[in-house]
Amino acid sequence: MLFIIVTLITLLGVLYYYFTRTFNYWKKRGVIGPKPVPLFGNLKESTLRREPIALTIKKIYDQFPNEKVVGIYRLTTPCLLIRDAEIIKHVMIKDFDLFIDRGVEFSDTGLGANIFHADGERWRILRSNFTPLFTSGKLKNMLYLITERGDSFMEYVKDICEKQVEQPAHLLLQKYTMSTIAACAFGVDLDSGMVDTLNKVDKMVFSPNYSNELDMMYPGILKKCNGSLFPKFVKTFFDSLVQTVIQQRGGLPTNRKDFMDLILEMRQKKEIEGAKRQEGEKAKTIQLTESVIAAQAFIFYIAGYETSATTMTFMLYELAKNPEIQEKLTAQVDEVLKRHKGEITYDTLKDIDYFDRVFDETLRKYPIVDPLQRRAQRDYTFPDSNVTIKKGQVILVSCWGLHHNPEYYPDPQKFDPERFSPENEKHRSSGAYMPFGMGPRNCIGMRFARLQSQVCIVKLLSQFRVEPSRNTSLNLTFDPMRQVLFPIGGIYLNFIRR
Repeated sequence: MLFIIVTLITLLGVLYYYFTRTFNYWKKRGVIGPKPVPLFGNLKESTLRREPIALTIKKIYDQFPNEKVVGIYRLTTPCLLIRDAEIIKHVMIKDFDLFIDRGVEFSDTGLGANIFHADGERWRILRSNFTPLFTSGKLKNMLYLITERGDSFMEYVKDICEKQVEQPAHLLLQKYTMSTIAACAFGVDLDSGMVDTLNKVDKMVFSPNYSNELDMMYPGILKKCNGSLFPKFVKTFFDSLVQTVIQQRGGLPTNRKDFMDLILEMRQKKEIEGAKRQEGEKAKTIQLTESVIAAQAFIFYIAGYETSATTMTFMLYELAKNPEIQEKLTAQVDEVLKRHKGEITYDTLKDIDYFDRVFDETLRKYPIVDPLQRRAQRDYTFPDSNVTIKKGQVILVSCWGLHHNPEYYPDPQKFDPERFSPENEKHRSSGAYMPFGMGPRNCIGMRFARLQSQVCIVKLLSQFRVEPSRNTSLNLTFDPMRQVLFPIGGIYLNFIRR
């Protein structure tokens, strides 16, 4: 019996040592930070799914208002939280080549070749080749696909709101973004079977699992073990979808001018290459296989439909709570549509410029993807600081913390689109606003996201006004079981015909 007790005590001691062995790392280097908890480091609440990780990191951001950088532990792994907007600009822009990687690699066979998660030269090649897919000209060519789905969506909204004015806004808007992304990415129209499958994919992708925490504790383990962040079903679905679309088009681009057409144009070269970074350097290439195409299709679909649906949900929520802002935006929508004879073109949307302020303020108050992450390519000492991060270590940026910092945004809980007027923006550090990231690795689809959101909101406000319903919460609590920022129970609003 004594032997068993001694063995258990020894085992517990060994485990305690193992899960706390790194916890003096920042203290030895004179870097201030919150006290870590054995095993969990500083992420106990998010790891136990009591709160979203964005809120956990924001609390740390708020806890150290006088520090430019804060030493924290993602489970047992030391990393740095960057608070200072000017240092953030150095990391994201000036010294970007030293922080090119996100540092969340996983198996190529598990969709790891997608442009969001890809690192190093693979990312450079994908980014340089896929960026032209989102130019103004390409988006103009896709606009008809978006407006057609917007018209169909409005017919659906009219029908259901005649029966019940109160609607769950997010579920409603997901129907629009699913259809627009499916059309613009794959050239397909959704049927009930496809919608059911995409809802299943949604739950698998946006419900947290512990792959992220495993990679935090043992950086790089997913790649080494050929693991993935996503279930096999998700990969199989997108592989099959891409193969079907390619077969339907005979492997050649059509005249739809959607994402798959642009990919098929690129595919005819069989491989794509990155830009030469030095004179005489041989360009790096990767094969544009169906698997690589499926990985890009996956990330464009997942990012494009969910982030836009959630952003528009928060936007309508704030418009419902702030009727004077809604009236101002609606008045401009009415005036511009009348001037353009009711036709929604690229020029029409450009003239509805108050939308941009409302959109930007929505993402200021509700940054959907948070925190942002970068991995150091070599040892790096931060400007105006004696703090050094080692090669392979990770830095985090709290968008929520930055966007709610009264130093940059007085009265941060107030919804005020005028924060993004030209005269107010010029007095604020550009490093204090980054819902789409910043620098060369910002969100490649941000212009598409803005475009599809604007089409939907313009069509809605031209025919409806939104109001709080009896089930609209005025104090949102955010869901720890959703990978992106979203309130528990969703948001219910009344959609009233004008």
